[in-house]
Amino acid sequence: MEERDYFKEPFSESELLELAQGTGISAMFASRSPSLKKLGLAGKDLSDAEMVSLMLQEPRLVRRPLVHMDGKLLVGANIKAVEAALAE
Repeated sequence: MEERDYFKEPFSESELLELAQGTGISAMFASRSPSLKKLGLAGKDLSDAEMVSLMLQEPRLVRRPLVHMDGKLLVGANIKAVEAALAE
């Protein structure tokens, strides 16, 4: 398994879009993040393009953790979801 600290090694736009193919951008976007509130955007309807742009500018807006395994993306996964995916 490979671990990546996306605060130190941020995602590119193409990486975000590729990861989101199975789940959608909104599933990866931390819509309840204090960082969104600081930007004055809490509660606003944002397009996928706007969410991607914001995640590129502010990595805290990418939900954590992202677990990419066997072609699936677990977003904000808890340990039980990861264990279940590993058991498949």
